[in-house]
Amino acid sequence: MTAFRDLREFAAHLERAGRLRRVTAPVSRDLEITEITDRVSKSAVDRNVALLFERVEGFDMPVLVNAFGTADRMAAALGVAQLDELGERVAKLLDLKLPGTFAERLAKLGTLFDLVKAGPRHLTRAPCQEVVETTAPSLAALPVLRCWPVDGGRYITLPAVFTRDPRTGQRNVGMYRLQVFDERTLGMHWQTHKGGAEHHRVAEEAATTERMPVAIALGGDPAMVYAAAAPLPPGVDEVVFAGWLRGEGVELVRCVTNDLEVPAHAEIVLEGYVDPRERRLEGPFGDHTGYYSLARDYPVFHLTALTRRARPIYPTTIVGRPPQEDYWLGKATERLFLPIIRMVLPEVIDMNMPAEGIFHNLVIVSIRKRYPGHARKVMAALWGMGLMMLAKTIVVVSEHVNVHDLSEVAWRATGNIDPKRDLVLVEGPMDDLDHAALRHRFGGKLGVDATEKTAMDDVVQPWPEEISMSDEIRALVTRRWKDYGL
Repeated sequence: MTAFRDLREFAAHLERAGRLRRVTAPVSRDLEITEITDRVSKSAVDRNVALLFERVEGFDMPVLVNAFGTADRMAAALGVAQLDELGERVAKLLDLKLPGTFAERLAKLGTLFDLVKAGPRHLTRAPCQEVVETTAPSLAALPVLRCWPVDGGRYITLPAVFTRDPRTGQRNVGMYRLQVFDERTLGMHWQTHKGGAEHHRVAEEAATTERMPVAIALGGDPAMVYAAAAPLPPGVDEVVFAGWLRGEGVELVRCVTNDLEVPAHAEIVLEGYVDPRERRLEGPFGDHTGYYSLARDYPVFHLTALTRRARPIYPTTIVGRPPQEDYWLGKATERLFLPIIRMVLPEVIDMNMPAEGIFHNLVIVSIRKRYPGHARKVMAALWGMGLMMLAKTIVVVSEHVNVHDLSEVAWRATGNIDPKRDLVLVEGPMDDLDHAALRHRFGGKLGVDATEKTAMDDVVQPWPEEISMSDEIRALVTRRWKDYGL
C-alpha cells in the first residue's frame, strides 16, 4: 500500500504514470478552468487526466483539479490497485461478526481500527504553517474559482472542514462548499443531515454568545481529502478512518488561533469561527445535480488566520452535470460501504449508484430473494441506513443481474414490473439539493421491485422462461467463429 504524505506527492505519482497534464497556457479562474475541466472529465479514459494549471491569471499559485477523476486515480489515492479492494479490506475488518443491532454494530465499528497504526500523530511544526498570517489574514491570494455563469460568487469546493461537538468534543471532518463573500468571510454550506451542521445545531441550542471554532484544510494526503467527503457512521472519526485507509496515522498540528487540529501536510489552512446566530444568503451554485441549487441562508465563517506552505498548490474540484470528479469519490464510498450493508442485509449481492443518478437519486441493488416482500424489506432497510435515507429511487433486482450494466437493469426494471404491484411510494427526508422534492428536504421516494416473480408472489399467470441459447450451440459457434469470417 502506498501512503501519500500530501497532495503534491500524489500529483507527482500521477505525472509519472502519465495521468496528470500540466497546463502552461494562461487561464482565467472565472469559468475557463471549469470549461476545460468539464470537457476533460467527460473524455475517454486515456484523455481524462488530472490537470495542474500553472499560470492562473492574476495569481502565482497553481491550481490542481480532477486529481480523483477516474477509477484508477481514485484507487491510487487510497492505496489500492482497484476500488473493489476497498470493500475487501472492510470485509476483513468486519469478519469478527459483530453482535447486536445495526446501530450497535456501527457504534462498534470505530473501535475496530488499529489505533496504534491508524490513530493520528501530533506535530509541533508543520509544512502547512511555513507561512502564518494572523494580523490581517485575507483570502484574496487564493485563486478560488467561479465555476458556472449563474453562480452567486466564487467557491472553495474541495475543503476538509474541521469542527468539534460543543458538548462532547468529538471531532467531525466534512466537505462543504464555501462561497467567498469577501476577503475575511465565507458562506458555510453544511447541509442539515451532515456532521458539521449537527455541531452547529448544538452550539445554536446552547443559546450562548460563544463562537464555534472551525478550521478548513485545503490539500493534505489524499486519504484525508476523501475521508472528509465520506458519509461515515456516527462515532467514526474521519481522521482515524483516513489513517486506516493509508496504513499509518495522519499527522496533525494544532491551529494557531483556536484549539482544533488540522492535517500537517495541507497546502493551506483557514482558521476561524462561526457565530451560531448569524446567517447570510448563500448561492445559487451550479451543483452536482446538473442544476443550480437555490440561494438560501447559511452560517458564516469568519477568518482569523491563514497558514500555508511557502509555495502552495490550490486544490479544487468542479461539480456539474455528471460524470465529474465527485462521481469517483462517491464510487469509492459505494465500494467501501457495501460490506457494511451486507453485514446487516446478508441477502444483498451488489450495489451500484450510477453517475446518472448523482448518488442519491438512484440506487440499484441485487439480492438473493427468498420470500414474499423480500425486495420491499431491503428497500425499507436501506432507507433507514444513515445517509441512504436520502436515496430517491431504489431498484431491486435478482442476484444474477449485473447491477453495473445499466442497459440490463433498464430491461429488467421495465419488463419485470407491474406498476400497481411492484412500485413502492413513500415519503421521507430528501437531500438539501433536490430541486424536485415536494418541499425543501422532504419528499417522495420510489422503490421498484424488478425481481422475477414466482408463485410465492401470487402471480396469477405463469412467469415465462428467459430466452437463452443452448450450451451446445454456443460452444459450437465459439469453436467455428473464425470460419464465419466475422
